[in-house]
Amino acid sequence: MTDHAQITEELSTLDTSHLSDALDKIGINGQCAGLLPLDRSVRLVGRAFTVRYVPVGDDAGTVGDYIDDLEPGTVVVLDNAGRLDATVWGDLLTATASHRGISGTVIDGVCRDSDCALDLKYPVFSRSRWMRTGKDRVRVDGYNLPVSVGGVRVEQGDWLVGDADGVVSVPVRRVEEIIDIAAGIRDTEDRIRTAVRSGQTLVEARRAHGYHALQTRERN
Repeated sequence: MTDHAQITEELSTLDTSHLSDALDKIGINGQCAGLLPLDRSVRLVGRAFTVRYVPVGDDAGTVGDYIDDLEPGTVVVLDNAGRLDATVWGDLLTATASHRGISGTVIDGVCRDSDCALDLKYPVFSRSRWMRTGKDRVRVDGYNLPVSVGGVRVEQGDWLVGDADGVVSVPVRRVEEIIDIAAGIRDTEDRIRTAVRSGQTLVEARRAHGYHALQTRERN
């Protein structure tokens, strides 16, 4: 499975909980802690465009003019070091990203102008929201480089999946393996639900389908 559209479709059928368990199964830290959606009804799937921010120095720098260069389906991943006192995403970026078909934005920090994102159903995952601008407070340190988001290393081109429970990062080099494992976990849980509806107890159904080992890390 190497086709971009096929991977997008497969990831779109999986909840972050399935992917989280699959990541645990192979020992990858991909669960971005503390980042939640503004709108619980939206989903996010796409490949990362990474941006890292640092505090301004003597030269004020810029908060970034990158949005016009991104391809549809991209996920904007902003590493603002978890700062809660200065935003790096607002309504102009939201409106432009939505118009260009960007899949969503993931911020280790805060956003502002949240009503715009809600009105447009544009997916934004962040630590919180606050109105104070990042201009003259932070500047872009680099694009397309490894960043840290919610305690997870995200590299340019990695896959991001977000839903009501948060966001996970799937390393591009292992995306097919993780999809296969996550799909197996999803299907096993479906069989457990079917068994319970057929009269089995949850304990019996879980035991029969190996529920407690679904996410247990494999040992060589």
